[in-house]
Amino acid sequence: MGLFKRSMLLAVLAGAALSAAAQNANQPPPPPDGKRGPPQEAIDACKGKAEGVKVTFKGRRGEDVKGVCKKMREGVVAVPEGGMPPPPEPRK
Repeated sequence: MGLFKRSMLLAVLAGAALSAAAQNANQPPPPPDGKRGPPQEAIDACKGKAEGVKVTFKGRRGEDVKGVCKKMREGVVAVPEGGMPPPPEPRK
């Protein structure tokens, strides 16, 4: 393989790796327990409640989250008002 082809291949691979890293940086961190979907606290907050009821529950990082009960696959689940909270600031 010629030097030009090898350089182009390395450039393409480096670009793909940077693109994947950038996409992962915009993703929220995985839950600490490794489970996907709403936290148990969001499910418990709406247990026995109707869709549209406002509730407060503990978030994955222990913070108080205001939410509204919405019907989802898991049943009626508290969804944070205004969408998901931003990911935590990176540690320095």
